[in-house]
Amino acid sequence: MNLFKKSGSGEVRVISPPNYGVLEKDLSDKEMNFLWRCIDNRGQSTKGKLVGQIHESNLLSDRGDWFYINTLQPLMKIYEESFIRNPGYKIPTNQFHPYYLESLWVNFQKQNEFNPIHKHNAVYSFVVWMKIPTKHDEQNKNPIASRANGEKISVFEFLYSNIFGEHESTGIEMNPDMEGNMLFFPSTFRHGVYPFYNCKEDRISISGNLYYDKTTHENT
Repeated sequence: MNLFKKSGSGEVRVISPPNYGVLEKDLSDKEMNFLWRCIDNRGQSTKGKLVGQIHESNLLSDRGDWFYINTLQPLMKIYEESFIRNPGYKIPTNQFHPYYLESLWVNFQKQNEFNPIHKHNAVYSFVVWMKIPTKHDEQNKNPIASRANGEKISVFEFLYSNIFGEHESTGIEMNPDMEGNMLFFPSTFRHGVYPFYNCKEDRISISGNLYYDKTTHENT
């Protein structure tokens, strides 16, 4: 795609070089009810595999591949149509392979706990907020935030480099109206979530990773 074209008209155009991004989806009641059933039937602890400093994480089962087929596959198609290329193109392979949901888990985060900035070893990752018991503005009235240069309490954050190679971040404020919100993004997009305080209820989220299934070939 050629972004630069001479018209001779004196026109000024704004040019943004192509880049990857994030998909945001509001899950339906049907999707949310399915995920709550997954949580009710959660499996063994997966804390040993995760970097999060939180008290409980458990594996979930996507029974019948329902969430993969009805939610994740359509999002992968939209992503690949919306951005410059499939982020899995860097994986060295001479065959076309289908994706699969390699892991799905639920996080129960208590006050003072956090998930440090990290990335995932997959092609796509996602996070769904199931329950957010606090409000961002109220949380940032905490004395610990007094005179701070930024309101980071109760924030989910992406970290990336801009066109100058400088570190930038974009934050998503954690509020109850974010319940049922899903973010879908390339797995190497660094992200983390900051603590909340003075609340005895858990913040509940679901995360997952999508991989190539290199044991199976796809015809195109």
